[in-house]
Amino acid sequence: MRKRTKIISTLGPSTTKPKILTELIAAGTDVFRLNLSHAKIEDAKEIINNLKLSSAKLERPVAIMVDLQGHKIRIKGFSEKEFIDLENNQKFIIDTTLNDLEGDDSTVGVTYKDLHKSLKPKDEILLSDGLIKLRINQIKEKKIFTTVLRGGRLLPFQGLNKKGGGLSVKGLTNKDISDLKKAIKLDIDYVAVSFVRNKDDLIAVKKITDKKNIGLIAKIERNEALENIDSILDHSDGILIARGDLGVEIGIELLPAVQDELIAKAMDHDKLVIVATQMMESMKTSRVPTRAEVFDVSNAACSGVDAIMLSAETAVGKYPAEVVQEASRICDIAEKTSSKKIKIADSGDRFSKIDQIIAMAAVYGADRSNVKAIAALTETGSTPLWMSRIQSSIPIYAMTVNERTSRRICLYRGVYSIRLEKVEHDHARANKQVIKLMQKQGAVKKGDLVIITKGDLMGTSGGTNALKIVEVGKLLDI
Repeated sequence: MRKRTKIISTLGPSTTKPKILTELIAAGTDVFRLNLSHAKIEDAKEIINNLKLSSAKLERPVAIMVDLQGHKIRIKGFSEKEFIDLENNQKFIIDTTLNDLEGDDSTVGVTYKDLHKSLKPKDEILLSDGLIKLRINQIKEKKIFTTVLRGGRLLPFQGLNKKGGGLSVKGLTNKDISDLKKAIKLDIDYVAVSFVRNKDDLIAVKKITDKKNIGLIAKIERNEALENIDSILDHSDGILIARGDLGVEIGIELLPAVQDELIAKAMDHDKLVIVATQMMESMKTSRVPTRAEVFDVSNAACSGVDAIMLSAETAVGKYPAEVVQEASRICDIAEKTSSKKIKIADSGDRFSKIDQIIAMAAVYGADRSNVKAIAALTETGSTPLWMSRIQSSIPIYAMTVNERTSRRICLYRGVYSIRLEKVEHDHARANKQVIKLMQKQGAVKKGDLVIITKGDLMGTSGGTNALKIVEVGKLLDI
């Protein structure tokens, strides 16, 4: 199975053992996510070591993403109960002065001490991922007096949003800064930044990750981020559409249109795009997804996203490997049977880099010929990244001796990473090396045409300046 859409699996209690990690890679996981809202960065080193062992065992590179917790506003806890049930028309108070476990049936604390300053009467507050709705009657001192418009069961430390957005807290938290400084000392590939509002949030992260060659993914889950999406894309390597909090803020009925718009924006900026939240949620406890989930994953795969992200399904679910297998199968079939025409992107801009010119020429040429695959010998991964921005069905095999590059490539749509022990500097030898590896992968057979891209000085950054078409079985003798 050679799905083009990549799969991100979130690590958790169900998925940290070496045996399970190996099963997840074999099932089709391309990127592993460590969610610091629940996991501790101190545990990351052992997990990363286990991942490397599993990756080496299967000879399949995988990337590692650390997801910062960010400023998520939450209610606090209750003094004597595990939860409370709110009824329609009930009066309820959010008190910013309460401590963690001082809530009761009529009042609860909140993690954002200045919440009362950001709200006004008639505003609507959403709790428990939008299941519970409150309307503000008045704000007196540091207490917010509300009426329950839509009741439900309220658990401790659930999220709090304002309908329409506007509650974003500025800057990185102290925890984020501490976690990030520890994370960059580890061998990670991507950092996901939560609750991004604008480019300043990303610039703050870059000041810490500077010169570490770590990809930056902006999570789009605030209304403000939609207003600043162009500058956010300019200052990141890609975006993650976090449909949970985003849907609560803008209304779930708007999510499909906004998701399509964000995917198109990312493609226009030649950036990565990930779709997340409840992709296969039912498989936390079931071995079979719902029809709605199958359609959701299939639509995402056909829309051209780089990856879908699994969260609780793999972190705490009963069947993590089965979830990945099912998601992989859905993506593979969707990509093969989609009625959508292959789209060759054309922004109208002139190509400014030599490796971009080569990448575009390779994909354009392959798409309009009998070429079966493209092989890109690369040092930084920039050439296969350019190739992957074009919506094409041609498989791209990126080959590199750089371990970090081989992992980062795992997030690129339609690009399959192959790690080289060494690069042949003689071009005839290099061609034979490439074809042999592709045959081992089952990608090509005798008589197939293959495009190979590489540089005159192979193994150097930004050096791709050549394109060669070869026929398998008819290469020049060394």
